[in-house]
Amino acid sequence: MIKPQALKKGDHVAIVSLSAGVLGEKFAKHELNQGKKRIEELGLIPEFMPNSLKGIEFIKNHPEKRADDLKQAFADNRIKGIFCAIGGEDTYRLAPYLLDDPEFVKNVQQHPKLFTGFSDTTVDHLMLYQLGLITFYGPNVINDLAELDTELLPYTKKTLEHYFQNPATTEISSSPVWYEERTDFSEVALDTPRISHPETKGYQVQRGSGIVEGKLLGGCIDSLNSLLTDKRYNDEPKINEKYRLLPDAKEFEGKILFLETSEEKPTPEEYRGMLKNLKAKGILQVVAAIITGKPQNEVHYEGYCQILKEETMDTKTPLMTNFNFGHAYPRTALPYGLKAKLDLDNKKLEIIEPYFAE
Repeated sequence: MIKPQALKKGDHVAIVSLSAGVLGEKFAKHELNQGKKRIEELGLIPEFMPNSLKGIEFIKNHPEKRADDLKQAFADNRIKGIFCAIGGEDTYRLAPYLLDDPEFVKNVQQHPKLFTGFSDTTVDHLMLYQLGLITFYGPNVINDLAELDTELLPYTKKTLEHYFQNPATTEISSSPVWYEERTDFSEVALDTPRISHPETKGYQVQRGSGIVEGKLLGGCIDSLNSLLTDKRYNDEPKINEKYRLLPDAKEFEGKILFLETSEEKPTPEEYRGMLKNLKAKGILQVVAAIITGKPQNEVHYEGYCQILKEETMDTKTPLMTNFNFGHAYPRTALPYGLKAKLDLDNKKLEIIEPYFAE
């Protein structure tokens, strides 16, 4: 796998809308301004790619233009990092424009750059993983950098600051607090704090003991499931099959699988169905361990844990839950393809190699 360089103060970073075009809408202007300001406060120079601010309808109707923005970001030697604007639901449509383009493939492999985002961005991560690039299941512009509070959420800010650092190992610690999702994203909500709660659970071991080591691979389970069976987009499973977006079971052997649920808050039985689909592909049976993110607002947490235990009962897979990645706030970043150590006795997760190229 190819590691990008860590970010440095003064670096240019690209902002791309690879799925939903919310960032370009008038109703999100205050979030655009907030995100831009926060990027600059980190010491970075934001470069909004040509199509990133063209709005929901344009982005929806032009997957080729979304792909053009990502191509341009990787082709531009001034750009050192790529931040996704937000997730969405149809980023799989970029696959033919990206993976069939040898110039794009060459640029990703010869000019690696930090790439960060979550949710439907899972599919972009998997495309870049296929090309051998280490990417980060972490913060994006609207959900994180455009946080409407007076400052970045402290835990998420620490995550973003880690993009400038390259220690030999990194412990992914549990946040001392968690936050509810906002119900008001309008300009009126600027400078209002999120509702917060003390973290009383921390990481929870559902099964297993000792230490498990393996490379990280996973994403939003809703997005992974949509690659296999999507009722909204009939061609998504076909695109997945053609371009092998979801790696086959062999690629998951010995990996630490990370899974989290979307803001749609699937019911426990829907969650069971998604796990069964991954199991039918042979994935759940071969991973070394599974870790899961806290569900947004902690909805269905206990139900998800119970079903995860039931669906892995036959393999007795080690399980640890309630991590701060995915749709719940605040947010860490998990690096695709890097080796991690899961300590089930002490409830710890550590990335045991540097994130970035030396």
